[in-house]
Amino acid sequence: MKKRTITLIAALFTIVLAKSQVAIGKQSVSNSSVSLEFSNTENRGMILPYVEDKSGITENGTIIFDTTDNKVKYLKDNNWFDLSVDTTGTVDLSIQTPKTENTNAKTVIGNDGATNTTNGILVLSDVDKAMILPKLASPHLNIINPSPGMMAYDTVAHQLAIFNGTVWSFWKP
Repeated sequence: MKKRTITLIAALFTIVLAKSQVAIGKQSVSNSSVSLEFSNTENRGMILPYVEDKSGITENGTIIFDTTDNKVKYLKDNNWFDLSVDTTGTVDLSIQTPKTENTNAKTVIGNDGATNTTNGILVLSDVDKAMILPKLASPHLNIINPSPGMMAYDTVAHQLAIFNGTVWSFWKP
């Protein structure tokens, strides 16, 4: 059983590193400008990494859930920008607290997957492709048990929806 699990994990990483486009929850991506695309058929969002100490993060475009103030943030030019409107969120880190971070844990999606040195858990490395968030109708109404740091695109209001652990924040261009 252990050998089968290791083989499955190795195969998954090989597939992810070999393809420059990945679909999650569906058979394929919808167009050539997509690196990572999620299925729109289930009421689920994407959970961001919970970060307790962001001092070592230097890559522009990084998006995290900052547990020090319960906000979703992204990094641009060494400045963290808040994507959360509300600060009343809470995160239960008790399941993570006794754990030690594996600094080698990383998945790269893109053409330079085998050689990419960018730090991160999930790195989208293509320069001509983007990520499409899960697209859901009114995620604040339809996701039954959202987790802090969850993101989705609201197809009804045409906006980004972010859950901080207590309330949803919405961003519309």
